[in-house]
Amino acid sequence: MRRITVFWKGFRSLALKVGLDWFILALFCMVIIASVWPSPGMQKGYLSLRSITGYGVSLIFFFYGLRLSPKKLREGLSNWRLHTVIHLSTFILFPVLILVLRRYFGSNGNELFWLGAFYVAALPSTVSSAVVMVSIAGGNVPAAIFNASISSLIGVFITPLWMGIVLTTSAQGFDLADVIIKLILQILGPVTLGILLNYKLGAFAEKHRKKMRYFDQSIILLIIYTAFCESFSEHMFSGHGISDILILGLCMLALFFFVYGIILLVSKFMHFKREDNITAVFCGSKKSLVHGTAMSKVLFPNAAAAGIILLPLMIYHALQLMVVSIIAQSMARRGGDGSSLE
Repeated sequence: MRRITVFWKGFRSLALKVGLDWFILALFCMVIIASVWPSPGMQKGYLSLRSITGYGVSLIFFFYGLRLSPKKLREGLSNWRLHTVIHLSTFILFPVLILVLRRYFGSNGNELFWLGAFYVAALPSTVSSAVVMVSIAGGNVPAAIFNASISSLIGVFITPLWMGIVLTTSAQGFDLADVIIKLILQILGPVTLGILLNYKLGAFAEKHRKKMRYFDQSIILLIIYTAFCESFSEHMFSGHGISDILILGLCMLALFFFVYGIILLVSKFMHFKREDNITAVFCGSKKSLVHGTAMSKVLFPNAAAAGIILLPLMIYHALQLMVVSIIAQSMARRGGDGSSLE
């Protein structure tokens, strides 16, 4: 028994060091469960899992608005050069890179993989994990908080815009009027209401941030489960083997390092301080799983395709946490600025 306990503690410590937490494992467990037991995720009705995820999306963005302090955002505007690099990387560099690669993807399943990769590229940066990694590495934490918050807010508008441009030319179909209505009701409305109530409930939201994070993660797991239930029931993964998933993973890893390297070069060219350099490479290269899964409920009316479209995001999320965790700890030990991955 003691050996098992020691082994578990050692495994848990190693997993945390490389950024492999329970949530990443739970994400892929949801995919496995959906493949063997899809029926609960395909039920319809006001109390079905699909409907619950819809309500949950609205609450996720409402809670996000509650934690978004207008005063703190105004105070963080001064470091505009850093903010510009991060947001140009997040919302311009990423999408343009994936658009350039579109010609190398075929039709059907590969087209959906490309669409999923583009969805990753169009998403805002993460909030909590980006700030945590910047803090571990010794970066500019206030700037990280500002940029992560602003990125999430901008993403509410920019991500649907990018996806609207791409989806109108794809075979997936895109009802602009329907998406705008859902966007207002499920995302913009709750975010705006949360921001307006920040002065009253902001302190409460900050106090219970950890509990709200667990709520966010629970809804994300449900969205992943229901999306993959539809995908498996419609045999969307037929014709795709493990090799396709591995290649997709390598592509996501290459995307991360390519963007990371470009941001690093730009930061050095602009003579950022070490702390700002760390913030730039971390905030500019990460993508938000929370916003990605939540907005997928609005942007992808074809539920069967949603699972395969979300797969690149799940892979990118897992890889970015593991890689950035290793980089952050290495930088903390060496006092580096992100240029060395040793």
